[in-house]
Amino acid sequence: MNKSGVFITFEGIEGSGKSKHIIQLSADLKKEGFPVVLTREPGGTRIGEKIRNLILDPEHREMDPVTELLLYLATRAQHIHEIILPALKENKIVLCDRFHDSTYAYQGGGRGLDFKVVEPFIQILFHHLKPDLTFLLDIEPKIGLERIHQRESLNRIDSENMAFHETVRSNYLSLVNQEPSRFRIIDSNRDYSVVHQDILNEAHRFLTGPKQ
Repeated sequence: MNKSGVFITFEGIEGSGKSKHIIQLSADLKKEGFPVVLTREPGGTRIGEKIRNLILDPEHREMDPVTELLLYLATRAQHIHEIILPALKENKIVLCDRFHDSTYAYQGGGRGLDFKVVEPFIQILFHHLKPDLTFLLDIEPKIGLERIHQRESLNRIDSENMAFHETVRSNYLSLVNQEPSRFRIIDSNRDYSVVHQDILNEAHRFLTGPKQ
């Protein structure tokens, strides 16, 4: 499906700071006059936010990995239909906190589902839509977990053990190797202001440089 806008996603393990950085980038770009739509997954829509609460509820520890996968895909289907595609057709810049790379890294990696199970769902449902640019905020899992444990409460994904988060990070880096031209790896172990400046510089380079 053709689109005219720009689709930029942020990815990373828990504690990487991606949610704070995508909000800051959105604010900066809006100040400069760029037409930006900020959204997130899971969620982004009324229906999606309800599914998000179901997925992340720490009481749902018994959730089967396939159930989790299908819930994520359900909220994405609604999200694409209701928010992402309409904004792109209006020639806007869509900044999305997580997209299908999270599905590969978390459900295909952290949950141990075979990529042969995950891939057909993504290709059949969403083959027409892929990010133009993806920021991977890369951080050592130990540092990321130290950051999230400063929060008042942890969701179901936050509460997973170190091995889970290490596997997710490893899968993200494998995705980068498969599509190096789409990804920008940002070292998120550093101070917030340094990381943000790197993201802003890369965003400007992509948005104002030669047509990709």
